[in-house]
Amino acid sequence: MAAAMLRGGVRRFPWLCNVLLYAGLFAAGDAAQQLWRRRRRRRRRGGGPGPGPDWAQTRRVALVALAFHGNFSYVWLRALERALPGRRPAAVVAKVLCDQLLGAPVAVLAFYTGMSILQKKEDIFSDCRKKFWNTYKTGLMYWPFVQLSNFMLVPVYLRTAYTGLCGFLWATFICFSQQSGDGTAKSAFVWFQGEEVNADEEPSEK
Repeated sequence: MAAAMLRGGVRRFPWLCNVLLYAGLFAAGDAAQQLWRRRRRRRRRGGGPGPGPDWAQTRRVALVALAFHGNFSYVWLRALERALPGRRPAAVVAKVLCDQLLGAPVAVLAFYTGMSILQKKEDIFSDCRKKFWNTYKTGLMYWPFVQLSNFMLVPVYLRTAYTGLCGFLWATFICFSQQSGDGTAKSAFVWFQGEEVNADEEPSEK
């Protein structure tokens, strides 16, 4: 019943529902990684309370996702479908290639720059210079497979919502990278295993 209502709402208001779902899932990814980090810190301290989650950071993530990423994904995926219509293998592969060569770099740059603007950093391009290439390469291990299934199986009107659903995991990673990682999968695994990572103190992997 709820799924049918959701599908009906997305069909009736595709732009609004897709963008809101995308932004909500992206913000949830940031909240998840913050809560996980807090849990790990509490374990290292032997159960002490420690600082709470930075919900202002989560609001900034939601704003960037709502103002840019959700809208960009909605327009971009529809543009790809108009330029390369259908689910023929050649069309699907071409859409995946275009998405990874053109859309993905824009999304990564916009995230790091947008977050730096909202955090009022003096150099809003610092994170881009340090972490863009690592983040983009890490994304190539994840997003082509997501978009392959997206273009093959998901109706056009649900593709941004599906991207947001899969983007929950990506948001967990890229929000961690923006705060203390270096954009590499290795730094995320090190952090996941319970070790502290600070990209500002160590050079990023090339």
